[in-house]
Amino acid sequence: MGMFERFATMVRSNLNDLISRAENPEKMLTTLIVDMRTQLDKARQQVAQAIADEKKLESDAQAMKKQAEDWERRAMLAVQEGRDDLAKQALMRYNEALQGAQQLHETWTKSKTETEALKQSLRQLNDKIEEAKRKKNILVARARRAEATQRIQDTLSGMGDKSAFESFERMQEKIENNERKALAAAELQQEFTGDNLMKEFEQLEYHGSSDQQLLELKAKMGALKAGTTETPKQIGQGGKPRDGEIGTP
Repeated sequence: MGMFERFATMVRSNLNDLISRAENPEKMLTTLIVDMRTQLDKARQQVAQAIADEKKLESDAQAMKKQAEDWERRAMLAVQEGRDDLAKQALMRYNEALQGAQQLHETWTKSKTETEALKQSLRQLNDKIEEAKRKKNILVARARRAEATQRIQDTLSGMGDKSAFESFERMQEKIENNERKALAAAELQQEFTGDNLMKEFEQLEYHGSSDQQLLELKAKMGALKAGTTETPKQIGQGGKPRDGEIGTP
């Protein structure tokens, strides 16, 4: 399993663990991003080590190539000095160094390609984490909105319980019934204890008083015609003449 595959597996594992614990969304997202940054730092250290190893291979390949060049120069020197035996030994060392330099160069080339791929993957992971950090606030806002919506729905569901409203209506009906009973009892009490004849005269007197107030109001407003007077009806001065009296036309 590659380094970044292990990194992705660890991130998924931590994410699933956080979700299963159903923690606060903001805390969960913050913890997840911190964990991703921690894993990214570890991956960055491993990539840095891979780059260092690649640089070491390049240096070793160059050093081996220099050795081959040095042995070739020694072989040429031996030929100039007429020492073919030394020239042959130098050429053997030259061939060994040249072969080693070529192998190291091939290994370094492959390592460099892999290192460039690791660096590109590392940049992509860093970009994704930065994007996740930017999206965190949006996700937290959405989570809060969903929580608020759920609370509203729970409240509305609770208000759908009719028992409280039915109890309120029953109490209102009971109070109104008691009020009606109290009024009825008061009416009966007054019916049997009051002087009905006196009450009738009081009503007539109040009516006469109202007529008098009406005349005064009309006079104040100038509603009466000049020379016109009205006399409020008093007790015994109704519209019909008394027995034995002739009505005035």
